[in-house]
Amino acid sequence: MNIVANWSYPTAVKMGRGRIKELADACKTLGIKKPLLVTDRGLASMAITAHALDILAEAGLGRAIFADVDPNPNEKNLEAGVKAFKDGGHDGVVAFGGGSGLDLGKAVAFMAGQTRPVWDFEDIGDWWTRASTDGIAPIVAVPTTAGTGSEVGRASVITNSETHVKKIIFHPKFLPGVVICDPDLTVGMPKAITAGTGMDAFAHCLEAYCSPFFHPMSQGIALEGMRLVKEFLPRAYKDGTDIEARTNMMAAAAMGAVAFQKGLGAIHSLSHPIGAVYNTHHGMTNAVVMPPVLRFNRAAIEEQIERAAAYLGISGGFDGFYAYVLSLRSELGVPENLTAMGIGPDRIDELTAMAIEDPSCGGNPVPMTLENTRQLFLECF
Repeated sequence: MNIVANWSYPTAVKMGRGRIKELADACKTLGIKKPLLVTDRGLASMAITAHALDILAEAGLGRAIFADVDPNPNEKNLEAGVKAFKDGGHDGVVAFGGGSGLDLGKAVAFMAGQTRPVWDFEDIGDWWTRASTDGIAPIVAVPTTAGTGSEVGRASVITNSETHVKKIIFHPKFLPGVVICDPDLTVGMPKAITAGTGMDAFAHCLEAYCSPFFHPMSQGIALEGMRLVKEFLPRAYKDGTDIEARTNMMAAAAMGAVAFQKGLGAIHSLSHPIGAVYNTHHGMTNAVVMPPVLRFNRAAIEEQIERAAAYLGISGGFDGFYAYVLSLRSELGVPENLTAMGIGPDRIDELTAMAIEDPSCGGNPVPMTLENTRQLFLECF
């Protein structure tokens, strides 16, 4: 079954096989004449990246790439990216890759127009209004994984290299003008990355669904996103060339990012500090801490989870849903706990303090304190 669709929600999305060939047209639609393709080091030498650069070059748009991007991008990567953008006289960004390439590409396009430091635009109150909108470059986003949904997001996660704290940088103009979701680009993903990114999409949908804030639109999107993951992630994991599964996982990833406008919770406020301190894979870390967080939130979400379980075709209410999460994790080879990831509890006080400071903390159904968060961390070992 070949799925092809054009969506205009929350931005222009070109979904379907082979649509990477529309990359040059997407640039031209946004008035980009000299794009800088921003990706991570791992993708820089891969065939899919070379193909994207070929498409740009053949259309007379040059062949410029910046790939000095860490798995958890930081302000040093960002400064180097902005310098490359300005030195090359570029007028737009093709953000290409998984979460790190997409986040850094979006941040480069944004910071190209700013004189203030990036930390002045953290997602706090209306800090985003400090930005000068004049020099923000247009962005085409091309995801090569199905997880973060950063391609349809209005923020980037940038790690402070000195404090190792992940900061969410927000501005409405972070939202790419055109997104190309071509499932062929995800076919070569290693199994562990398929699992980790897929569980990231699931965590986004699950936490958005359980968040206590009022946002029925996101609620509905989160529920269907969970259903797509349930149906298609095991298939994509088992057979990386299953294009129907790959396409639906790209949709689920975008849905998770749209849905979490409603809020995230303890899964993310725990995994952000772990990722920043230990450099773990974000989606895989989410999957590891998910069961303890479900137990932690049970009293506040039991009724909601019962409704979700019914929609997902899972019997047994909350207990049935919890058992499903455990079985999905084991099917995808997710480590049992943080200990199995090679992390010890020696820095638990530091992690707890960071988790309480994380912006995701405020969207958790059960209010998080230093005491109950420290206890929750202990349950993850």
